[in-house]
Amino acid sequence: MPAVTARTLAPGAEPLLGQEVPVLDLGFVQALDYMGTDEDIVQAARVSYGPSTRQLHDDRGLLRYLMRHRHTTPFEMCEVKFRCKMPIFVARQWIRHRTANVNEMSLRYSEAPDEFYVPRLEHVTLQSSNNKQGRDLETELPPELREQVRALMRARSEQVYADYQQLAGELGIARELARTVLPVSLYTQWIWKIDLHNLLHFLDLRLDPHAQIEIRLFAEAMADFVRAWVPVAWEAFTDYRREAIPLSRLEARAIGLLLTGTPQLEATSAAGLKGRELQEFHDKLARLRALAEPSS
Repeated sequence: MPAVTARTLAPGAEPLLGQEVPVLDLGFVQALDYMGTDEDIVQAARVSYGPSTRQLHDDRGLLRYLMRHRHTTPFEMCEVKFRCKMPIFVARQWIRHRTANVNEMSLRYSEAPDEFYVPRLEHVTLQSSNNKQGRDLETELPPELREQVRALMRARSEQVYADYQQLAGELGIARELARTVLPVSLYTQWIWKIDLHNLLHFLDLRLDPHAQIEIRLFAEAMADFVRAWVPVAWEAFTDYRREAIPLSRLEARAIGLLLTGTPQLEATSAAGLKGRELQEFHDKLARLRALAEPSS
């Protein structure tokens, strides 16, 4: 018999609850519960704006207005709780977003699992020469070199785990000390609860193509749930954040000069754009031109 509830339900999210969505080789994202829907976002806004707002905006229009003008508190009325399993190095990146409630598996209490991350062949790349914290995605490596790297990672994980078992088992050393030999490729788990506003901020950063591929894959799995849970909010987020092209003051000045017919080189120079900021402006212009091209 289905459970009876008085709370609002998101039809797209209900069938996804409890499903473990595989990420990487051994990880997953599992949506456990949520509170609130698109409807709750606009209801929270109307409490703030007063009853007359309903005459001015329909639900979708009001929600898009909130996103467009960065009225964030109504989005905080929605929350979601995930259970996630990821390598420790991903968790350390993830925890930088200090706007969630987190409870992680303890290796002081529990024995460490024999589960270590080994990247897929295509994810084994060189260090980028122009990005100190990223991969070189252009240089092609021979498959045998990629497999050699994977084999080294597997061998090291097996040896380190054997050392851990000797410390915590054969020698009886406390787990809280024995765990110190374990690498950041070890898998961990946590429960992660966050409101929608801060979740969208997390996704905006971690879905970016420049984000590390491992955490980006977790973000993609979570984004699939958010898209089903609050589709109107996700549409607004996509239009005004994810696929928007923001302009700095200098970039806006350069655009203004271009619109008056000023040559591009002269416009960017007059606006004060140079170095990396100039390159980023050129990238934005390329995106704008691509949007202007007729779709096939």
